[in-house]
Amino acid sequence: MLFILLLLGLAGTGVELLLLGHDEDLLQLVPLVLIAVGLVVVIWHMVAQSRSSLRVMRGTMVLFIAGGILGILLHYRGSAEFQKEIDPSIAGVALFTKAIQSKAPPALAPSAMAWFGLLGLAWTSASSKGPRGGTGQV
Repeated sequence: MLFILLLLGLAGTGVELLLLGHDEDLLQLVPLVLIAVGLVVVIWHMVAQSRSSLRVMRGTMVLFIAGGILGILLHYRGSAEFQKEIDPSIAGVALFTKAIQSKAPPALAPSAMAWFGLLGLAWTSASSKGPRGGTGQV
């Protein structure tokens, strides 16, 4: 079940980002590249279920978490800059509130990447245990 959720989430988010044109500069390609790599790694781990695929899967999921955090910071920064262009006097809590609530760019949208990372780590944790909760073959 976790595999299916992760696979569908990655595929759906990848398609959405492509449809939104999320490829205007190098930093916007980060989630697209992560998703492409993630899809390959997730499928490889599902098929192989080896120690190597498990390590690569876990490393990739940590990159997803880091990418999500970086994305939130970049989206927030872009949104805050836009808000300051609209109203140069805005600052503090008012700026934070406006930037977080902004839809262009949505400041918290990249948190989905971090959730994919957490979901993938949960799957690798569950898949590395045997049917009785002990250590499996991976």
